[in-house]
Amino acid sequence: MSKIEDIKLMVEKGKTKIIAQTVNEAIIEGIEPDKILKVMVEAMDIIGDKFSSGKIFIPEMLISAKTMSIGVNMIKPYLMSDEIDSFGTCVIGTVTGDLHDIGKNLVAMMLESKGFNIVDLGVDVPSDKFIEAIKKNKNVTLVAVSGLLSTTMYALKESVQKIRESGLDGFKIIVGGAPVTQEFADEIGADGFAPDAGSAAVKAVELVTA
Repeated sequence: MSKIEDIKLMVEKGKTKIIAQTVNEAIIEGIEPDKILKVMVEAMDIIGDKFSSGKIFIPEMLISAKTMSIGVNMIKPYLMSDEIDSFGTCVIGTVTGDLHDIGKNLVAMMLESKGFNIVDLGVDVPSDKFIEAIKKNKNVTLVAVSGLLSTTMYALKESVQKIRESGLDGFKIIVGGAPVTQEFADEIGADGFAPDAGSAAVKAVELVTA
């Protein structure tokens, strides 16, 4: 098996302890860093599909995402920044009144694996903090707003509306969370919705490249 195939398999299998050494060996062998990045993204696409179809679960996705993160850190010095952040910046956070972050963190890692630069605002994020982050960061192409509790659906709606009313543009808004549906996303004026982290990454790319 070639070194590039090894790297792909390691990301799929979540081999966090040996990915850095293998990526380093690949670079020494002369394998181009952009090819290494490409194969890791392909591996995470497979992981995302498996997660969406219920073949793997949150722990497996987390470990694969962590493995890729280690691999990306190894090749960053050899890549132009626009190669890594090829889809621009994503501002992501969980809305006011909601302290859940597992789903948000999964989506953030999947988006990062696709090539987004992630600005994670954390949990219990008021709408004005989303707006402030959009103003502060360059090349914001996506705003991802999460809410897990049915009691925070209003906060989700308010956040999307306030972002729209801010007059800022040049980005798409994607929403998600256990109680969120496509119908609700349409109702509050979001550009996209995804039921899980794997499909969120696919939808995000679709939105910013449309």
